[in-house]
Amino acid sequence: MGVKIELICPRERPSRTRLSAGSSRPHKCPPSCPPLMLNGPRGKLPASFLTLLFCKMTEFTADQIEDFKEAFGLFDRIGDSQVAFNQVADIMRALGQNPTNKDVTKILGNPSADDMANKRLNFEAFLPMLKEVDAQPKGSYDDYVEGLRVFDKEGNGTVMGAELRIVLSTLGEKMTEAEIDALMTGQEDENGSVHYEAFVKHIMSV
Repeated sequence: MGVKIELICPRERPSRTRLSAGSSRPHKCPPSCPPLMLNGPRGKLPASFLTLLFCKMTEFTADQIEDFKEAFGLFDRIGDSQVAFNQVADIMRALGQNPTNKDVTKILGNPSADDMANKRLNFEAFLPMLKEVDAQPKGSYDDYVEGLRVFDKEGNGTVMGAELRIVLSTLGEKMTEAEIDALMTGQEDENGSVHYEAFVKHIMSV
């Protein structure tokens, strides 16, 4: 018998919004709503944990892009609607991202120190770079292992593959059955269990 997995909105009372296995009803909350919580057999954790690890990148909304553009403009010290390469990392961090300097340098095409100081780019060139950073996993290996441990009913380092499939098909921008099958190929043992430490290594290497 599988364990019921629920997404719970902490804001809604008395009847909390829930997404159970097989449910397709979207959860709709205002932006001020606290993070959705994912209930597992051994506790709960923010649903964003698995969304970040498994789910496809969500496109920025028009309102978000306008906010990003306004923030970008605050870093324009010349008035040409552009910023220097060496400001890009600071802008991304101001917008809630946390890229390393190495990440940003790679996205910029590994420019020289002189180019970092003197080359400039506009918002239209910056936005795809921001999307690339936003799509990167936001947690560490240990973070994801700890999150999956919530579903380890037996405490033996495994979770049921069927439960992972439910999570992948109901969280965030839901993965298709074909995408889930590709992700899970070779990960389940003869009992249908997944050794989650190895699974996280597999996911983070894809």
